[in-house]
Amino acid sequence: MDIDERVRELIGRMSIEEKIAQLISIPLESVLDGKKFSVEKAREVLKYGVGEILRIGGSSARLSPREAVEIYNAIQRFLTRETRLGIPAIVHEESIAGLLAPTATVFPIPLALASTWDPDLVYRVAVAIRRQIMAIGSRHTLAPVLDLCREPRWGRCEETYGEDSYLAASMGIAYVKGIQGDDIRYGVIATGKHFVGHGVPEGGRNIASIHVGLRELLEIYMYPFEATVKEANLLSIMPAYHDIDNVPCHANKWLLTDILRGSWGFKGIAVSDYEGVKQLHTIHRVARDCMEAAVKAIKAGVDIEYPSGECFKQLVEAVRKGLIDEDTINRAVERVLKLKFMLGLFENPFIDETKVPTTLDNEADRELAREVARKAIVLLKNDGILPLKRDIKTIAVIGPNANDPWAMLGDYHYDAHIGSFDGTYGKISPSVRIVTVLEAIKSRVSPSTEVLYAKGCDTIGDDRSGFGEAIEIAKRADIIIAVMGDRSGLFNLKMFTSGEGVDRASLKLPGVQEELLKELASLGKPIILVLINGRPLALSSILPYVNAIVEAWRPGEEGGNAIADILFGDYSPGGRLPVSLPYDVGQLPIYYSRKPNCFRDYVEYPAKPLFPFGYGLSYTQFAYENLVVESTEVRDPDTVIRVSVDVKNVGSMAGDEVVQLYISRDYASVTRPVAELKGFKRITLEPGEKKTVVFEIPLELLAYYDMDMNYVVEPGEYTFMINKNAEETILKTKISVIGGTKIYRERRVFTSKAYVR
Repeated sequence: MDIDERVRELIGRMSIEEKIAQLISIPLESVLDGKKFSVEKAREVLKYGVGEILRIGGSSARLSPREAVEIYNAIQRFLTRETRLGIPAIVHEESIAGLLAPTATVFPIPLALASTWDPDLVYRVAVAIRRQIMAIGSRHTLAPVLDLCREPRWGRCEETYGEDSYLAASMGIAYVKGIQGDDIRYGVIATGKHFVGHGVPEGGRNIASIHVGLRELLEIYMYPFEATVKEANLLSIMPAYHDIDNVPCHANKWLLTDILRGSWGFKGIAVSDYEGVKQLHTIHRVARDCMEAAVKAIKAGVDIEYPSGECFKQLVEAVRKGLIDEDTINRAVERVLKLKFMLGLFENPFIDETKVPTTLDNEADRELAREVARKAIVLLKNDGILPLKRDIKTIAVIGPNANDPWAMLGDYHYDAHIGSFDGTYGKISPSVRIVTVLEAIKSRVSPSTEVLYAKGCDTIGDDRSGFGEAIEIAKRADIIIAVMGDRSGLFNLKMFTSGEGVDRASLKLPGVQEELLKELASLGKPIILVLINGRPLALSSILPYVNAIVEAWRPGEEGGNAIADILFGDYSPGGRLPVSLPYDVGQLPIYYSRKPNCFRDYVEYPAKPLFPFGYGLSYTQFAYENLVVESTEVRDPDTVIRVSVDVKNVGSMAGDEVVQLYISRDYASVTRPVAELKGFKRITLEPGEKKTVVFEIPLELLAYYDMDMNYVVEPGEYTFMINKNAEETILKTKISVIGGTKIYRERRVFTSKAYVR
């Protein structure tokens, strides 16, 4: 029998209780006694089986890889041998920046991954994460985050790939392909979240309503999700917590069935966000109780409820009461069982315990983490002070993030994530070795260089008691390296300034950090500001006080070494901003691809950002010339437009350049953004070296929704721009689309091809 026949045969043998069991998940702790699997608890909890187990590796039990596999195998033995139907479970984890588990490699946060502008690198990261996930038996991960960070007050910006749908789609496709692999039998199911529009909540408050029009929703916010479904065969989707036009995503049939499965042909499962089904009752108030919430969710298209199946368990009674028909249940069960067969769990549900490593992190993955962190760093300002010489007489390293390993972690890195809940954040050593900036600087300077250190202040709060020590060591130094930023965690507004449930009304450096920086500047010493942060910051008030600004985001376990590589010139910075940085919070929204009517200046500030999307400096210089378009007139709707440009390193140091291609529509039937990213390529050039970058752009990439909601390319002129960033055009040309309007039945292509010729 093929998989579909096996699934139908199995469903035909299932009781309603066994069916519903496949649509719920359970927390690992419900079958544990300490760190051991409890058969007694399992007999109660797993009587009818279960769809998924939550986070064995990422549980609060702090399991080693071998302990995790022992428990994984024990659960699968129980399910396959002691339940009537013997259906194994899928175990899911989190992995937006590395597997969320003890000893797993801590890669830079997604906002940093996007700053590399290098999908191939993101693919390599995802392959490494896949290997570590599978090492502990898990086969489903709740990543990537495909939301757009267009509301920087929102705490979860650090989990995204930035503000632009094209960039997010490119990174998302690379991540999903790396996680799922070419054959899902040897891969891990990826989950696109949060579907859809989670990154633009009202007031920047997590899970608040979003206010976007239908065209904007379809064209911009759905773009990365549709891209990963159609180009990377994404197998899992998680609806968002909020509502769209008064309909919560977890109860939105148009979203989860009509669009996702009907229009896009999605073949995977839709899994609830944690307590997302319950919130239909408790927060959105569209359901009077948990049973009604479950009925609404499964009818809309949600297949599995996380984290404990509290509401979906009541579907048994709902079927018996006639509130929902069993065919609806069967459709969801079919989707879940089909994935279990596709993963090969029925044939091989166990992991060989003799092959499990003692630690998941390894030198190869650490080196990859360092490469990513180094490529992600964005140089925002440099008056010539960087790169530093190693034989500086005295360096003062000052700031709350200079020597704190926890500062390098994002909200979905294991130690920060679990530590946010159990009170261990900052009080114990992280489960992997984290290199701090101070440690790395000390390892790079000459033997004659003296490195002084003072914390100066905390990231949060108004305690200035450390100012004195910081000022005193700064007086003795030839140069000051100020390492500042914010702190990531979850839901604690007194401890954290970035992360899930940690939303801000200000985007300035939190606490008294700006005050300390200005006092240091009064000494007249050169200052290099290194930012370690999880969200876009407004830097206009401190920009005049520093000689250089290095944006490192949350750089992970090798972040200190990567920052030192940049500071001392071992690597020329090549990262580019995946988000626009405002002068101040009052400018928001400030993303680059706004409409022409959105650029009136304020009394205090211009309408444009302080640092635009795509911005980043280098230690070398690049010259562009010879922009060539293969054909300036296009008739065929299936035409691929070829654009090439020569780029030369005219400086004295090897470096990376990110060649960016944008388009704009001169006139259209509906308003269009002033510019849209349609291609990019990161290249490395030696001094004097020249390369030709070619973009192959399907005409369809120029399409948008017209007045009648058709997806079209209208005739007329389109400007093609080669840019340094979204605001700085170097070369441009026009093409003309002639003939009638080109109508596309559906969106088929999402990225252009870029290569070096």
